[in-house]
Amino acid sequence: MKDTIPTAETASRRPEPAARGGRPRRRKLTFDRVTFFLAFLGVPLAIFVIFVLIPFGQAIFWGMTDWRGFSPDYNFVGFDNFTKMFQDDIFLKALRNVALLAAFVPLVTLTLALGVAVAITLGGPSKGPVRGIRGASFYRIISFFPYVVPAIIVGLIWAQMYDPNAGLLNGVLTGLGLDQFDTFAWLGEKAAAMPAVMFVIIWGLVGFYAVLFIAAIKGVPGELYEAAKIDGAGRFRTTISITLPAIRDSVQTAYIYLGIAALDAFVYVQAMVPNGGPDNSTLTISQRLFNVAFAKQQFGYATAMGVVLAAVTLVFAALVFLVNRLTGGGEGESKRKAPGSRARRAAAKGGAR
Repeated sequence: MKDTIPTAETASRRPEPAARGGRPRRRKLTFDRVTFFLAFLGVPLAIFVIFVLIPFGQAIFWGMTDWRGFSPDYNFVGFDNFTKMFQDDIFLKALRNVALLAAFVPLVTLTLALGVAVAITLGGPSKGPVRGIRGASFYRIISFFPYVVPAIIVGLIWAQMYDPNAGLLNGVLTGLGLDQFDTFAWLGEKAAAMPAVMFVIIWGLVGFYAVLFIAAIKGVPGELYEAAKIDGAGRFRTTISITLPAIRDSVQTAYIYLGIAALDAFVYVQAMVPNGGPDNSTLTISQRLFNVAFAKQQFGYATAMGVVLAAVTLVFAALVFLVNRLTGGGEGESKRKAPGSRARRAAAKGGAR
């Protein structure tokens, strides 16, 4: 096989990387490039426009009408539905409830999920190489099992467990000598209803995010943990300084998904407390929307609630991105060095000495 040796003539024929002014030259549109853009950009963009943007625009329009849902007749009322919404005490209570869910459910769920993931993947013996606990596969299956059960089934099961007269929870607590819980109504007391609902949501979702974090931790270079172990870092310090920064993007994505689930939370809450709980203490925007639309047949007003819920969800996602950016996430790769490469260079320097 003949080697090709670059010469001055061949080098002169190489395309220049940039045009005048330092700006890169535009590549010519060829048939292959056009078909590539149409297939991998045009089609997904068209699907997004048809099934996301257009329905959202229609929702905004119907939210400005007094449409009854089962009739083609409607009147355009402008922003009256939105004005009425923020004067509705029940809706404002539902808005406060979902804000409470969005504040606590993602934080507690991800904290527990990260703890389970770290224990399973890095909680092995302190001697020898860093590894997970014995029987890690079994614990992964056990932690993931509640997520496999449909949310409506989880809600109904826990509604029976919370039953004040024949519920399993009160029976266990009474058997332990806590007689004050003999007929305690977990979903009927204003102070206990929301925490009880939060517990069920967290119990149902923590396993999925634990498995997600386990997969993310598996992708962290092992030499980082070995170096931290040699330096004398404990498990907590290793988790804070190595594991969390390495899986930061996974945590951000999980936080957004959990926030969306908490802002909705319709299935869990509707299964346990369909009436909104004592003094509407567990009422969510989705429940209020459902009742207004199908019980009162005010579909225009209910659609306006859906628009506000979508806006609140977008604001929540934007806040998560903003916090991640302000705390050092999302930096360009050119501005930061990969921790794995730093560890490998440090190990190479140590071996050369």
